[in-house]
Amino acid sequence: MRLARHSWTDADDADTDLAVVPVGSTEQHGPHGPLGTDTFTARAVADAGVERCGHEVVVAPAIPVGVAEEHRQFTGTLWVSEDNFRAYVRDVVTSLAYHGFDRVVLVNGHGGNVDALREVAGTITRHDDAYAVPFTWFEAVGEHSAEMGHGGPLETSLLLATHPDLVAVDRLESARDGGSDGWGEWRRGVNLAVDSAEFTDNGTVGDPTTASAEWGEELLDLAAGALADLLSVVAERDTSRPDHK
Repeated sequence: MRLARHSWTDADDADTDLAVVPVGSTEQHGPHGPLGTDTFTARAVADAGVERCGHEVVVAPAIPVGVAEEHRQFTGTLWVSEDNFRAYVRDVVTSLAYHGFDRVVLVNGHGGNVDALREVAGTITRHDDAYAVPFTWFEAVGEHSAEMGHGGPLETSLLLATHPDLVAVDRLESARDGGSDGWGEWRRGVNLAVDSAEFTDNGTVGDPTTASAEWGEELLDLAAGALADLLSVVAERDTSRPDHK
């Protein structure tokens, strides 16, 4: 059940305590990818995973702005501080739990959100009346995860499979040529770069010309399958907390 598409009485009739919150970002994805890439992909994986899951699941509206200041030099990028992001996610989960949807999977599409989501999920589980788990789709696609860049082959492929009209395919070669092979500027295991503009001229990391809708369908299948399995585990898990020692 997508909350935004139903009435409150429909939501009241939902026979579940399981919910999903897609979490994305509004940020540059090279000259070929839409600013909403991370939100579109998170929502697509969330919908596909819920469809496969054998449990009724409430799907909250996607959170469209995340921790993305590292892309600030590229026009259109929006960001919030980690503190505000964690507080917002926690409030959304708190409101879901108030209505009885207190087992929540945070389906993430943006690398900059990963650490903050892991931290806030722990805080929610330890201190609130809810159980929260973060899930990042591009960490759940097996060996393909190694190809993850930024506006690179994985994200572009998933977009070609789910939102093909939003990919500027005529700019894929220029995106590759003005991009970077890898993320960051590394010396002795340390990334010296703070912002992506330090190592990629147009925001792209990885080669999007290798992307395809077929690859995107495979990625969606893998990510949705992993999410469906996780939802089943969360639905059946004992979420009571150990007593203090």
